[in-house]
This record gives sequence, C-alpha cells and structure tokens, in this order.
Amino acid sequence: MTVTAFCHHAPCNHNQKLDLAMLRDRYGPDAAAMADDIIPKLKCAKCGSKRVGVIYTPDTTPTVYAKAKGQ
Repeated sequence: MTVTAFCHHAPCNHNQKLDLAMLRDRYGPDAAAMADDIIPKLKCAKCGSKRVGVIYTPDTTPTVYAKAKGQ
C-alpha cells in the first residue's frame, strides 16, 4: 500500500508519499491509519498548510497480488 499526501493550497499543490514505517515508529503499530486519523497530523512540507488530503494506492504488481492470494 502506498499513501500519498497532497496539499490543497492552490499555488502549492505539493504531494509526497508517506513513509509508513516512520509513521508506525512515531505513533505505534496499533495507531489507526485511516484518512480521518492521519490528516489532522499532517501539514505540507513545502508551504506548511494544514489543508492536506491523502490517497491510498494498493500495490497491484503481479507478484505481490499472487503472494496475497497464496500462489
């Protein structure tokens, strides 16, 4: 899974993949990882805006999918 944060501040529009291992280490392995839980903790690294969103993208490479299916 890839989680990408993006800035909603119009002149900025910066985006960055989140380091999930760093988030786990910082907030603990049992910390919730849904958008409503992550977004309040984020701010844009470029402009400092708190108006951010996140996009979740599953890893769909064939080998990862086959491992998940047990093949």
